[in-house]
Amino acid sequence: MATAEGGEPPSVLWGLDPVFCAFARLYVKDVLRMRESYQVPGIYFYNSRPIYKVDVLGTVVYKREREDFYCYGVDDGTGVINCLCWKNEQWRETDAPAGSKFSDETLGGFNPVTELKKLRQAQQNRSRLEIGETLRVRGPVKTSRQQREIMASSYYKVNDPVMAVQIAWMMEVPQLYRQCYDKPFQLQPSDATGSTVSSIARAAHILKEFIKAKAVAKFRVYDVQDLLQPLISSQPPATSTDQEPGAGPSAGQQLRKLLREVLRVLQDEGTVFCKVKSQDEVYYVTEQDKDLLMAIKDIIRDDSRRDKYAEKGCHILHVLSAVRQRYSPNVSREALELVLKALECNSEIISTSDSYYTMFS
Repeated sequence: MATAEGGEPPSVLWGLDPVFCAFARLYVKDVLRMRESYQVPGIYFYNSRPIYKVDVLGTVVYKREREDFYCYGVDDGTGVINCLCWKNEQWRETDAPAGSKFSDETLGGFNPVTELKKLRQAQQNRSRLEIGETLRVRGPVKTSRQQREIMASSYYKVNDPVMAVQIAWMMEVPQLYRQCYDKPFQLQPSDATGSTVSSIARAAHILKEFIKAKAVAKFRVYDVQDLLQPLISSQPPATSTDQEPGAGPSAGQQLRKLLREVLRVLQDEGTVFCKVKSQDEVYYVTEQDKDLLMAIKDIIRDDSRRDKYAEKGCHILHVLSAVRQRYSPNVSREALELVLKALECNSEIISTSDSYYTMFS
């Protein structure tokens, strides 16, 4: 299988690996050691397998509670990882409206309000853990302030007095490693498909290295086309039994096609974007666009002061809509996420909960 630079398979093939779409049951030590992708931030690699969400079972060794979430340290015997577990808003007690009072006599001894309260209390008890209790947590992996952590999409306390669940887990996970995780991600595309994917991956790497080395903020197509010329020159001319040897797309046509494809890939990843659509398009490098960065900071700062967003901050979709209105309608969510991650790493903004952001104070 063709691989991108650095040993990563091209991002267009990740979805063909079933592990990418599943919650990978990895040891905590491997979650902490996984290498982050250079193609798409937020995706990690165990061996050559792309992973972004995991399933972990372990013992709570520390805890912190905030208004909106619990922060648990989970130890599975190989390491300790931080897990952010969001509280359910339904746990906040609300009085039943006037007219919804039921008497036990009229309903045969059954009071739905009381029973609903008991159900919510039971759910809350399963989600509030103490040190020494067993927690199972599933969710995407995130790196925040140079620390690896799990943003829980679901979690619960495991009642395991005789350690039956943990023993079953300890027997199953090594089999998953042997049968799946430790085996390389292998695909056997056709020669033509493999050649095309390899060319696009190499072209994307060349443009990214050029942008990084030169600190490029924006460029036009003709500024970078010469960089990809060696890739076209190294390809053998297309031939078939029905046409003359060497017939087919010219080198110039191949170069323009490769440029279109690789620029589309970079836009899909959020690495670049077109501020204004035009015939002579200018591509802006997302992380180098200071105006975009300032626009996003201004939106989060100003809107976080409004009562509507004061408690949880601004949702990413709200920020995206505002950026498209105030700055450019062509900014993608992927580009916005790159900027938000950079701002959060620099402690300029903070994620208050999943996909909500406010200014760091």
